[in-house]
Amino acid sequence: MKNHQFRLKQRPTGRAKSTDFDFLESPVSTPGAGEALIRTLYLSIDPTNRIWMSDMEQYMPPVAIGDVMRGGGIGRVVVSNSNRWHVGDLVSGLLGWQDYCLVREADIFAPRTLPKDLPFPLPVMLGACGTTGVTAYFGLLDLGQPKAGETVVVSAAAGAVGSVVGQIAKIKGCRVVGIAGGTEKCNWLTQELGLDAAIDYKRPDWRDALVRATPDGVHVNFENVGGEIMATVMRRMTLGGRMPLCGLISGYNEGTAAVGDFSPILMRRLSVRGFIVIDFAPRWEEATSQLIHWVREGKLKHRETIVEGLENAPTALNRLFDGANIGKLMVKVAE
Repeated sequence: MKNHQFRLKQRPTGRAKSTDFDFLESPVSTPGAGEALIRTLYLSIDPTNRIWMSDMEQYMPPVAIGDVMRGGGIGRVVVSNSNRWHVGDLVSGLLGWQDYCLVREADIFAPRTLPKDLPFPLPVMLGACGTTGVTAYFGLLDLGQPKAGETVVVSAAAGAVGSVVGQIAKIKGCRVVGIAGGTEKCNWLTQELGLDAAIDYKRPDWRDALVRATPDGVHVNFENVGGEIMATVMRRMTLGGRMPLCGLISGYNEGTAAVGDFSPILMRRLSVRGFIVIDFAPRWEEATSQLIHWVREGKLKHRETIVEGLENAPTALNRLFDGANIGKLMVKVAE
C-alpha cells in the first residue's frame, strides 16, 4: 500500500493552488501499540482549511510548511493495534489530505467511531449529521437561542452549515430568511428546505429585498460571511438581538479583517459571540443523536457536492469561494 499526501509547500497568496503543495507518495505506516491505520474515504472541504494554511491568529496552530495538510474526514480502520478502534470501524476526525492516516489513542483530536447501521448514506455523517451539522446545532440553539415567531437570518444559507441552521430554525418555529448567491440556491432554500424567504446577494437590489423579507427586524443573525453582508444584516437587527459568529469567509483568501460599523452592537445592545465547534466537544453525541433523529423523521434534509479524487482537493477548496457548491462539499477519496 502507498500513501499519497498533500504537504504544504508554501503559504498561499489569495486562493490556494496546487503549486502551494507537494503531492507525494510514501510507504504506509505500521500501527504501534495504541494506534490504528485509517483508510480515508471522504475528505471534508471547509473554509477553515484556508485559515489553517495561513500564518495568522487562529484556534489551532497553522499547518507547518512540510506537514500534511490538515483536514477532517471519514475513514475505515484497516489495521488496528488498539482497544479503541477495531478493523472495519468507520471513524470521523482529522485524517488529513492523504490516503491513509495513522491515529493514536492519546491524540487530543483522536477520531470518533461512527454509529453502526446508519439509516442514510455515509457522506451525511460528514455534513448534516457531522461536524457542520453540529456547528449549526450548537451555534444556533446555544448562542442564538431562537424563539418561536422570531426572525432568523443566516448567511451562506445554501452551504453546509447554513443549510442546517435554516432548517433547525424552522423546526423551532421561526421565520427564516437565507442569504445565498444565485437563483438555483435561493430556489433550493425556499422550495426544498422550506425557508420563508431567500435573498440573492448577487442582485443589485438585495438590500431592499432583505428589508422586505424582515418586516419585524432580525432577532438572530447566524453569521458565516462577514463584510458588507454582515454589516447590512446588523443594521436590521432588533433591540437585544443575538449574533452567533461562525465564520468570516469573505476575507479568508485576502487575509483582510472584518472591519465595519459596530455601532448597532452598542445602540441595539446586540449579543455577538464567536465560537468554534470544538468548544462543544463534550456534548457532541447530544447533537449528532438529535440531528440523526431529525433526518430520520424527514425534518432535516441534506445535500452534498462530491468531488472525485484526492488529487483534486486543492481545486475543490476554491469552490467554496466561487459559490460552486450546494450543501456540504467533500472529496471522495476511496470506496
